[in-house]
Amino acid sequence: MADQLAVEVAAMAPGARLPSQRELVRRFGASATTVAHAVAMLARRGLLETRPGAGTFRAVAASAQVGDTSWQDAALELTAGLEERPGLSRRFSGAALSQVLSATSPGLVDLNGGYLHPTLQPAGLLAASLTRVSRRPEAWERPPAAGVAALRDWFAQDIGAGLTRYDILITPGGQSALATTLRALTGPGDAIVIEAPTYPGTIAAAHAASLRTVPVPLDHEGITPEHLDEALSRSRARVIVVQPLHQNPTGVTMSRQRQREVLQVARAHNAFIVEDDFARHLTHPGPWATPAPLIADDPDGAVIHLRSLTKVTSPNLRIAAIAARGPVLGRLQAALTIDSLFVPAVLQHTALEAVTAPGWRRCLTTLQTELHHRRQLAAAAVVDVFGADALAGMPRGGYHLWVGLRDHRSGAECARAALTSGAAVTPGENYYAPGNDQRPHIRISFVAAPTAADVHSAIQRLAAVA
Repeated sequence: MADQLAVEVAAMAPGARLPSQRELVRRFGASATTVAHAVAMLARRGLLETRPGAGTFRAVAASAQVGDTSWQDAALELTAGLEERPGLSRRFSGAALSQVLSATSPGLVDLNGGYLHPTLQPAGLLAASLTRVSRRPEAWERPPAAGVAALRDWFAQDIGAGLTRYDILITPGGQSALATTLRALTGPGDAIVIEAPTYPGTIAAAHAASLRTVPVPLDHEGITPEHLDEALSRSRARVIVVQPLHQNPTGVTMSRQRQREVLQVARAHNAFIVEDDFARHLTHPGPWATPAPLIADDPDGAVIHLRSLTKVTSPNLRIAAIAARGPVLGRLQAALTIDSLFVPAVLQHTALEAVTAPGWRRCLTTLQTELHHRRQLAAAAVVDVFGADALAGMPRGGYHLWVGLRDHRSGAECARAALTSGAAVTPGENYYAPGNDQRPHIRISFVAAPTAADVHSAIQRLAAVA
């Protein structure tokens, strides 16, 4: 009864009088005692207030003092000196990231999110790992700033390339690793080369650090060496950000030959390559080999490698690693300490317990098989709805499809229309720096919905707006 009464109270104006107890007994068919208990419960929640001799009323929220915050507009402006530097931008805008992270409204199928649906997460493994770890004293001790040694050992072995724990820093997630790395390597007004299209988090982190983004187009093997060389010469950028494996959003993967060419260009310009290896364990089953990371061919420290556990486990296991060689590691460690001091030990030990458990590899295999199944169904539905030319290629891993639109509508227009058909998709504009939009696209994720059938049917419903 309390819940039913709460609905009625919510519809009343603040300060309005509640009907008498006798009226409530009659309306709800309840005893006077039950009514009294329900009223008392809502009073404890702060929804009702009783005034002796007058009755019970909907509570009136205490009026908060209204201040004038308009002064902040001027205080938040960049200094005049910074504003005068050509091309400098500092925009703390995470709109594109917020769209991917936003909760999907009830009734909508989520083809937008970039994290595993709970049905795909290794929840049992993670829960068991956390339970075991939480009983150990070291889980509640302050960890080293660089991270728990055994977890750094694990990441070094997982990445390969002859790395040791002394080349590894543990970070609170891949986005943190990316943002910290960019700030450590650059200064306000510097240029960085990015892929076009690229992960929105890269664009957001660059703009927040007052960096100029220099987009370089992709082909079927990723960033193109000739355009990269030209962009570095023109901009004098010393940082390149790439996703060589199952790139977000296109899904393309660099061949080993392309990796060597990109490394050669970077070395010629004395530039760092930030390798965002977010999808390392998301390769689907098939007759193809997963290429080694860029850092495997780089003993000289040009590549700074980022690897996260979040995409293959849970959005709440925010554990990632930065791998680097040479003096730059000290710069990265200092920046990371300033940003976050350290990653909680209990989280690090839970991650370590999970990835060293006997069932870890089995969980990865199960996930990869399910992703392949979902990709097949999703791709077939996309071809049915958008046409055979909508997919430039079939990704061999990852969790999304990059869908070209055949009419002249923007990706944003298609995404808005998709909501009317019961699906949330991501507009392609989110993946380009401002002013660099190309052919209209949408990105369709197939990991955030409960089942493969949900993904397939939601894409089929897009026929009404395609």
